Amino acid sequence: MSRRCELTGVGPMVGHNVSHSNIKTKRRFLPALSPATLQSEALGQSFRLRITNAALRTLDFRGGLDVFLVGAKDEALSPRALKIKRQVKAKLAEKAAA
Repeated sequence: MSRRCELTGVGPMVGHNVSHSNIKTKRRFLPALSPATLQSEALGQSFRLRITNAALRTLDFRGGLDVFLVGAKDEALSPRALKIKRQVKAKLAEKAAA
């Protein structure tokens, strides 16, 4: 299981632990991932994704999963999120045509 946000693509970063004597050793900064159940209003179902806490706040700010996915770049999304995005776009196009 990768330590990468499924919506924003945020992953581990590399930095240094710096001791009192200024000795630097490599370390990893892991993202704050949490499993979240997100509701899609267009599809009428919920999805369980591992996302960062910052992505969860962004979802609330933008107005939900559907709006976030439609505006997100495909490179940042996981394969599962891309599949959900395609389903949402198809459903929205279907509603617009009707």
